[in-house]
Amino acid sequence: MNRCSWCNIKNDLYIKYHDNEWGVLNTDDKYLLEMLILESFQAGLSWECILNKRESFKSSYDNFDIEKIINYKEDKINELINNKNIVRNKLKIKASINNAKIFKEIVQEYGSFYNYLKIFTNNQIIYENDKTTNNLSDSISADLIKRGMKFVGSTIIYSYLQAIGVINSHEKTCYLYKKN
Repeated sequence: MNRCSWCNIKNDLYIKYHDNEWGVLNTDDKYLLEMLILESFQAGLSWECILNKRESFKSSYDNFDIEKIINYKEDKINELINNKNIVRNKLKIKASINNAKIFKEIVQEYGSFYNYLKIFTNNQIIYENDKTTNNLSDSISADLIKRGMKFVGSTIIYSYLQAIGVINSHEKTCYLYKKN
């Protein structure tokens, strides 16, 4: 079975992620928050690194419970900074809390984060390969930055949109490849 060339077939987590999650539309707010946080931690690192730490992130971030995350104080920030099982970048940790607060504001404004994304996507799935940004990721990134989010540049948002299935980028040789 052929998979995308980036999928490390020696890593069972990566295979499971590629086969069952990446490029599959998911509109659940909890999942969308989880992926936004994880993608923002990926900046400067590989997705495989983040994926390998995903369960530790999940437990460290209270199963991505937005109400808990938005109320993290200095003691929790220090706990995260000292947690060797996650990425211990203070700027990214503080950004994840800030971004969760803005995520919640967006959910309150639009009813769900996916409803917010639909204002940019017209509820369409994009099928394209070999890109790291596009007009869609540029627009969403600019709006999120304007709202005050950090670590949400166009490349990160493009990866995020691939992760949540708004952009399907499976390679032509991959068994999951689809055309629009």
